[in-house]
Amino acid sequence: MPSLTLSDLTFSWPDGDLVFDGVDAVFPPGRTGLVGRNGAGKSTLLRLIAGALTPDRGSVTVTGTLARLRQDLTLDPDRTVDAILGIDEQRKALHRIESGEGTEDDFTLATGHWDIEERAVATLDKLGLAHVAPTPDALGRTVGTLSGGETMLLGLTAALLGDPQVLLLDEPTNNLDLSAKRRLYAAVEQFGGVVVVVSHDRDLLDRMDTIAELRRGELRLFGGNFTHYREAVESEQEAARAAVRDARADVRKQGRELVEAQTKIDRRQRYGKKMESSIPRILAGERKRQAQVSAGKLRANHQDKLNDARRTLTDAEELVRDDREVRIDLPDSVVHPGQRVVSLDGVTLPSGQTVSLTVSGPERIALIGPNGVGKTTLMKAVAAAPPLVPWRVLQQRLNVFDESRTLAENVADAAPHATDEQVRARLARFLFRGRDADVPAAALSGGERLRAALATILLAEPGPRLLLLDEPTNNLDLPSLRHLTEALAQFRGALLVAGHDLPFLREIGPTRWLELTAEGLSEIDPPA
Repeated sequence: MPSLTLSDLTFSWPDGDLVFDGVDAVFPPGRTGLVGRNGAGKSTLLRLIAGALTPDRGSVTVTGTLARLRQDLTLDPDRTVDAILGIDEQRKALHRIESGEGTEDDFTLATGHWDIEERAVATLDKLGLAHVAPTPDALGRTVGTLSGGETMLLGLTAALLGDPQVLLLDEPTNNLDLSAKRRLYAAVEQFGGVVVVVSHDRDLLDRMDTIAELRRGELRLFGGNFTHYREAVESEQEAARAAVRDARADVRKQGRELVEAQTKIDRRQRYGKKMESSIPRILAGERKRQAQVSAGKLRANHQDKLNDARRTLTDAEELVRDDREVRIDLPDSVVHPGQRVVSLDGVTLPSGQTVSLTVSGPERIALIGPNGVGKTTLMKAVAAAPPLVPWRVLQQRLNVFDESRTLAENVADAAPHATDEQVRARLARFLFRGRDADVPAAALSGGERLRAALATILLAEPGPRLLLLDEPTNNLDLPSLRHLTEALAQFRGALLVAGHDLPFLREIGPTRWLELTAEGLSEIDPPA
């Protein structure tokens, strides 16, 4: 039986930042959804399990072969399809053998993999990617020619190609259209081993058997799907908030009783002083000593009760979740009704369609369409048109940073007139506080990259009146997604948002829905 066990797993980054300290967990057979805030360490945990990182202490025990789907596949557009699939070296060996130039090492490499190209093409076809590599020769094309969704499905193909027993999936539904999501859901549900899925996709998480929550460096498992997990957490939080209320009431009560006890002691001391003159000095001294002992005991008893109540309150407050949340405030960039914002007239896209698009006033346009049809290409065409208003674009691949420079330096490049304090204040609103702003862009996780990209475009000068957002919900945790939705709903400029997350698109209040197909661009009714 395949299994996955963590024992005393401890890991910290080279700068001393502790991520995990003594984590123990046994992942049960079936599907486990790994959830937690952006930056909680979900991707780091998958890398530790996969052996891409080495723990400081403890161990990871995997029974069975393991495969991992990474969330950053789209960041290297020059990688080839066969390299993503992990069969590029076998293909080269096979081709050398077929041409009569094969070496002994080539035969060793090809043994057991003579049909690797045919199996790869067949697996791609099973996941709806037959057009990516309809023949073995097409396995050499680059990832940059694919959409983000196609690249993620390609990564899943690579993971499944080795017939693993333990499967790690990091944000597998990023960029996937509805049809592709259904195929991925089916692949996950049919997998017979241990699956650990990091995702913000509520539909996918509701197909899990177990939810593992990563919070403050601790891992906790909940039986049931994401809905059951949320209900369990909310029930715990209701009890925790009630415990805090009771503890605060007890602190107030013990505080009052301590004051009352002190008042009583003071009265007794004043009465004792009046009586000293009417009784013998020896007897008065003994009574005074006894009164002081009694007062000390009474005061100490009430002080102990107050201290106990305060400790109980502290313990109860620690159980109440008060996680940091992203605060997004979009520029107050007004676009007046009738003002021309975007104008494309009969532009032929590299994907083959000829499109026309006019955006006037504060329109909010939701752009949908299947993977690979050219939505990102259309967004690039809009961005390349002569600018009619200031605009900013959030690219799907998030390759907008100088990877060698820090996050603060990247943001400062976009806003040369902003002071260092203004840059850091903006980053703090996106949860990059203190030294987090000085991390190299190359070290950011998927969710952190998205938050950083949002911070960069929203601080850019001048403030945008048109936002072009390509799959903006990828990698965002659910609280951050809620804040982004609320901010976009209040934005007074124009929006063009491409995506597959229909609940998100509906919540930002589109004034128009556009669908891009192989035939062209057309306006449609809101999808059901």
